Amino acid sequence: MSFAELHCISNYSFLKGASHPEELVQQAIEQGYSAVAITDECSVAGVVKAWRELRRLREETPDASAFKLIIGSEFQSEGNCFVVLAPHKKAYGELCRFITDCRRKAEKGDYQFSPHDLNESVKQGLLLWRPKQSDQEFIPALAQAFSGRLWLLLELSLSEEDSSKRELIQTLSDAYSLPVVCSNEVMMHTPERKPLHDALTAIRLNQSVDSIKERLAPNAENYLRPLSEIHEIYPTSAIQESLKIAAKCTFELNEIRYQYPTEVVPKGDDPSAYLRRLTYEGAHLRYPQGIPEAVLATLEKELKIISELQYEYYFLTIFDIVDYAKKSDILCQGRGSAANSVVCYCLGITAVDPTKASLLFERFISKGRDEPPDIDVDFENARREEVIQYLYRRYGRERCAIAATIITYRPKSAIRDLGKALGVDLLQLENVIANYGWRYRGQNWIDEVITPQVSQDNHILTCFKELLPELLGFPRHLSQHVGGFVLSAGPLVELVPIENAAMEERTVIQWDKDDLESLGLMKVDVLALGMLTALKKCTTYISEITGKTFSLESIPKDDDSQVYKMLQQADTVGLFQVESRAQMNMLPRLRPEKYYDLVVQVAIVRPGPIHGDMVHPYLRRRHNLEDPEDVPLSELKPILERTFGVPIFQEQVIAIAIVGAGFTSEEAEELRRSMASWKRRGHMGKLMDKLITNLLNKGVPQEYIQRLCRQIEGFGEYGFPESHAASFALLAYHSGWLKYYYPSAFCCALLNSQPMGFYAPWQLVQDAQRHGVIVLPVDINNSYREHRLEPHTNNTKEGALRLGFKLVKGLSEEAVASIIQHRTDEGFTSLAQVMHLPRVTREDLEALASANALTSLGDNRYQQRWECSGFLYYYQLFSEFEYRGVDFKPPDRLDSIYEDHASTGVVLGDHPLAYLREANLIPHRLTAAELLKQKAGLKTHVAGVVINRQRPKTSTGVTFLTLEDETGSINIIVWKRTAMAQMDALVKARLLMVYGEIDKDDEGRIAHVIAHRLIDLTSHLEGLESPSRDFH
Repeated sequence: MSFAELHCISNYSFLKGASHPEELVQQAIEQGYSAVAITDECSVAGVVKAWRELRRLREETPDASAFKLIIGSEFQSEGNCFVVLAPHKKAYGELCRFITDCRRKAEKGDYQFSPHDLNESVKQGLLLWRPKQSDQEFIPALAQAFSGRLWLLLELSLSEEDSSKRELIQTLSDAYSLPVVCSNEVMMHTPERKPLHDALTAIRLNQSVDSIKERLAPNAENYLRPLSEIHEIYPTSAIQESLKIAAKCTFELNEIRYQYPTEVVPKGDDPSAYLRRLTYEGAHLRYPQGIPEAVLATLEKELKIISELQYEYYFLTIFDIVDYAKKSDILCQGRGSAANSVVCYCLGITAVDPTKASLLFERFISKGRDEPPDIDVDFENARREEVIQYLYRRYGRERCAIAATIITYRPKSAIRDLGKALGVDLLQLENVIANYGWRYRGQNWIDEVITPQVSQDNHILTCFKELLPELLGFPRHLSQHVGGFVLSAGPLVELVPIENAAMEERTVIQWDKDDLESLGLMKVDVLALGMLTALKKCTTYISEITGKTFSLESIPKDDDSQVYKMLQQADTVGLFQVESRAQMNMLPRLRPEKYYDLVVQVAIVRPGPIHGDMVHPYLRRRHNLEDPEDVPLSELKPILERTFGVPIFQEQVIAIAIVGAGFTSEEAEELRRSMASWKRRGHMGKLMDKLITNLLNKGVPQEYIQRLCRQIEGFGEYGFPESHAASFALLAYHSGWLKYYYPSAFCCALLNSQPMGFYAPWQLVQDAQRHGVIVLPVDINNSYREHRLEPHTNNTKEGALRLGFKLVKGLSEEAVASIIQHRTDEGFTSLAQVMHLPRVTREDLEALASANALTSLGDNRYQQRWECSGFLYYYQLFSEFEYRGVDFKPPDRLDSIYEDHASTGVVLGDHPLAYLREANLIPHRLTAAELLKQKAGLKTHVAGVVINRQRPKTSTGVTFLTLEDETGSINIIVWKRTAMAQMDALVKARLLMVYGEIDKDDEGRIAHVIAHRLIDLTSHLEGLESPSRDFH
């Protein structure tokens, strides 16, 4: 006789279950069970993953063909456990609504439940009850409400409590004529997970395992036992009852039928006709000189496919959201595969004309894709919440919620939580975590990180090393997706439960984007992009200083040679997508001259092209060092000619599979999906085999195929389609144009949009000053909360950039508001006036004095800070006797640097390196500006403030540093051996001197220093905290 396990919690009962849903399904099939129910606590977060695994096993394993996955959920109340199972679709919808009600009554991560709730809310579901005692007041009503749908749940763990459990179950069964079903109360798929389950329990209780032994499971019996043991432990009747219950449960997740919201179409209108009308209205705006024939043909082709696949409502929903943003003056832009669509372009969703970029519509939508297309729309991050709340108002909270993101254990969080659970000293743990990112992370990284220094207890060390790999990837908690919204025509709460998010006025479903994709549910990505905020602010400032309306549409469409010259010189601090160290390194090598070059630039510094060794061939062909016409097959030439015969983009790989390897559109779509999920799931072997075999049969060289396969695996690390790059390249160009022609406005916008990008305000200001921007300090009489532009005689075009009060550390918002409210056109004339302002405290005054923001009132910052900090403050408020002051000398140059940075994070005067050189605290070394003029191979010293540390995921273990001095940035390469020998200086130094060898590219456009010796000079900075962006 088989068995149906009806009570399993997975690791989606966070920190309670010790197995993945997939493992539970696999193990149940291997044990010969006929069914398993995934019943996570007040949740269905793991069921799609279990269902997806069962589908895969049904295709590969005959034993899985008849196996049944049952969906349910458990609810705990004062020692009672209730398991609700969904026998059919209506019961499933009821269960989702019930979970939603329980979750919405509580804070994020919790739920409220009473047994009385079941009687009114669960009319269709089956109920299994593991009682605590026999005299509970809710029992009669429960037995009556669930007549014919209630079972007593017998769960034995081979402990001393088993006999009392049997007696209680028998008593209730006799009293209420209730059938009994058995279960193993499964928390793990095998008993070997018991140590991990103990650790998870300790993590959940925020205790060590040793301190909570009485709260741990007494043994490892809560697993999917072999059938033979089940028959030994439980009565035959209870086992048979499990099979009867399983037979009642016929619901499968593929019965879910998603319906698009319909209110985006006016009443009486046909969705196809309405979409066509809007599209052609937009086309006439996009092409005012007349719609080109090629565009018309493409439009008709797209509209036909959209109609055949019935995706009109999807496109109209996105249009409605974008239309709201535009009417609300919120800057937005579609990206990703949506940029492949002329319909999206004409509707104003995207900004790139796909007919000019030769983008592939099939990458966006095709008959081979059994899912809705993916349209990502970025909005100003400062105003995205307005769009989110619009969606809630438009569709209601029962039909609209944010997709989930499952936060899983990564190395640092796993080390911290597991170490605490094992009782490891917290200081030792933090040392391990601090150094983790800089250690070489090969296959044996755990042995390198978890050393005897962590603990002298060998048992703890052994447990740590054994449990850490098991914990990695385990779900930790449910969070909200960065912007993915799920909308539905009917109640969304009957498709998936909705719960409260951490943020007020936000709600989130229990499924992530992979779950939604598996079930074909529409996800609308309402994303936040800091650069859009900066661009919007910048265009607003330009409108103000020119007196004319200026927008991104005002930027000339023709490629500007001066902007591209700036890009070729890697002068890109603050520019979108091209400001990282890797992009700055590539720009002088690729030397973009037009928009499409920038599209390639954005995409080429990515794992796909790098792993596939496509970067160097592309650069050589681009600069005529190799034959750009050389392609492995003549039919691939149209696909590859724009990138000189070298595949750079995901779309090109898909096209090669179709044209070169004979893939069908369905197989190509499967390849695309596999690329996107390869890192997480694997499952690309069959497709790779076909690709390799077919290309070899066509005569493609094996070396080329191997590079292509490595590139495909690289896309699994970070897929970057051409359509995505095209959208981002446009923003990169816009930001470059604004920086070149309006550097003051651009820097002001960047500062007012923080936090964003790679660089801290100090570095942005230093860069702006090197470009001639006049930056004025925070001032009590001239500053506002935000940074702003003000007239200046030395820059009549833009004026000067005046820093705002928002930079001053320790200054309250109330004080800022009071200062601005009470400041007259003449300004404040004395410190006493400021002291008497309402809502301005002594701490606020000290913060202003420290930031040197009171100098327009006389005296230096030391004098003002003393006068604000104590006696004089109270004297000005209360005293009538004469005050005789104390004179303070002004700070010297280095003290001013320290004070500026400590109080505002920005240094306007000398760069620390300039002062340290003049003071001979650092002997003169090559500056960033001088480095490029030197010969390759020269041994030299350089020095600078560390602003960036980066270690890519490569086998070489190389670390890249970026140092900043008074003339610019210096790139340092630290090979693994040097890094391991000088780890402290590499990781901890804020001011670093490097002795090494200059390395330059063949054309002498790029210079690095290959480090031999690292010297930590941080002591010269004393209190200066330099921000660095470390390990990304």
